Amino acid sequence: MKVDVLLGLQWGDEGKGKVVDVLTPRYNIVARFQGGPNAGHTLEFEGKHYVLRSIPSGIFQSGQVNIIGNGVVLDPVLFMQEAQDLERSGVGLKSILKISRKAHLILPSHRLLDAAWESLKGDSRIGTTGKGIGPTYTDKVGRNGLRVGDIGDDFTARYNTLKKRHIALLDALGASHDQLDVLEADWLRAVDYIKQFDLIDSEIYINKALAAGKSVLCEGAQGSMLDVDFGSYPFVTSSSTVCAGACTGLGVAPRKIGEVFGIFKAYCTRVGAGPFPTELHDEVGAEMRRIGHEYGAVTGRERRCGWIDLVALRYAIMLSGVTQLIMMKSDVLDGFDTIKACDAYNVNGTVTRDMPYRLDDNVTPVYDELPGWRTPMSGMTSESELPQQFSDYVRYLEQKLGVPITIVSVGPDRAQTIIRNNK
Repeated sequence: MKVDVLLGLQWGDEGKGKVVDVLTPRYNIVARFQGGPNAGHTLEFEGKHYVLRSIPSGIFQSGQVNIIGNGVVLDPVLFMQEAQDLERSGVGLKSILKISRKAHLILPSHRLLDAAWESLKGDSRIGTTGKGIGPTYTDKVGRNGLRVGDIGDDFTARYNTLKKRHIALLDALGASHDQLDVLEADWLRAVDYIKQFDLIDSEIYINKALAAGKSVLCEGAQGSMLDVDFGSYPFVTSSSTVCAGACTGLGVAPRKIGEVFGIFKAYCTRVGAGPFPTELHDEVGAEMRRIGHEYGAVTGRERRCGWIDLVALRYAIMLSGVTQLIMMKSDVLDGFDTIKACDAYNVNGTVTRDMPYRLDDNVTPVYDELPGWRTPMSGMTSESELPQQFSDYVRYLEQKLGVPITIVSVGPDRAQTIIRNNK
């Protein structure tokens, strides 16, 4: 058996949570492989709305095992809040959720450091969510971090050592840590709560499951253009959001990767600072935001909106070896007379279809224009109902991207999902 990987191809917020939920019945195990509570995976079904931050999006189906992998950074307080909310809604979480011992813990002082470092950047701020993600990954690669598996007899001593290090850093930055004691009390209670879950060596668990013929879906967070190596650096996240991140974030060998599902919106959005070549600063972008309810699931911040960027999509597809594409929020474009797609960049007067080293103000999009379909699609349930102009748009994207679009979403609900016949 091989693992299948599902990841975002844009700047995050592509709708990964919904697709994981839809695909979960095909799998025995769903495993989250990177990121932290800065991710917000939104799911809607049976008239209910859920936002997941750290817990995989496969928990609402038929009892599949869900795993928080070693590549994830976990905030005990936010995890406990999320888990208790789910349990109150009737999800038997403790029987299906397992947590990697090698996942790193976000400390209260990590959150204070996040805010301090961001404030020092002034006009160069990257728009962090302030959840302590970056400082936690910094400690991880600096070999100073605390892991879930460290929760035990000498945990307090390990915690105090790292806390003292953080306080010294905060003092050097001139940042306050007066609230640390209050934050710490809640944090330690939440650490104790984590002990109630099955703590595992996830790399061993997953590989044994594959050897036993079990099927595994690997769930990514954020988007490929936020990858720490290949994204729009420095306006990126702190982990590997491409397919390779599933190998390091779960302990899976590259030869065990099977299908790679790439998720993208029919248009494009971005939260926070950073380059965005196709961003619209006009009424069209505002209309996309209004119709698509484009506000961050975790932060509530407005998402910047623009036309689809095929240069970035081709780049992301190449990096991860995407085998199937899934297009989200197609219905948001139902009312537009003309649909635009950026097929190339003009970089300092030179037209290119390749991703440049740096996205900046010298990069301008070169658009193709296609007719809109002007037909509400949110109530459609089969490919045969889709308007011709929309089907033409899908075929145009497939030709430009070189990968089949196998699923089309026409609304936020689980049921508003159309499986395409690509034969």
